[in-house]
Amino acid sequence: MLAHAIFFYIFSFIAIFSAVMVTVSKNTVHSVFFLILDFISISFLFIMIGAEFLGMIMLIVYVGAVAILFLFVVMMLNVAQQKNEWFTSGTRSTHIPIGLLISLIIFSELIIVIGGWKYKPGLTDSISIKIDANITNTKLLGNVIYTDYIHLFQLSGMILLVAMIGAIVLTFRERSGVKKQSYFKQISREKKEGVELAEPESNKGVKIDT
Repeated sequence: MLAHAIFFYIFSFIAIFSAVMVTVSKNTVHSVFFLILDFISISFLFIMIGAEFLGMIMLIVYVGAVAILFLFVVMMLNVAQQKNEWFTSGTRSTHIPIGLLISLIIFSELIIVIGGWKYKPGLTDSISIKIDANITNTKLLGNVIYTDYIHLFQLSGMILLVAMIGAIVLTFRERSGVKKQSYFKQISREKKEGVELAEPESNKGVKIDT
């Protein structure tokens, strides 16, 4: 238990430090790297408290997809040398007060929601629910998702599929003046279509100067 507590506090410190460095770091690529470290640390914390499903989702979705996507976008936009001039420039920026105001509103909403959930009347009843220790969280969540909420799960998958197709259709542009390949014609081409035997007349071929 002592080793478990020590590692828990170590990962918690790493998560807090990397979260601060995401906003403090002036290099955008370094901010993305600290964000990946933050996601990994939080996933380890979830696994250590017994929520292995949330921890693996953090690793697969956020680290394996979202953070890597951020890194590719940052490197493709070539903003590695971009500096944060909001605090150093002489002109006043309106982004910082608006961002602080929105952050304060979100923080207040989180306090209200968490406080209302913690002190709601039915919380004591939900704590007394018997949970089988031999069944993991992933299996319990799978039983709930694929039995009670199977229709909502399939509907969410269809919505994501339609959103993906819509994004492809909206961003697809047919460019003019670009040579295109026909893979079916290349594969189905025969020897007589690709090779032509010519019989030139005498003394009318290619002349080579010697």
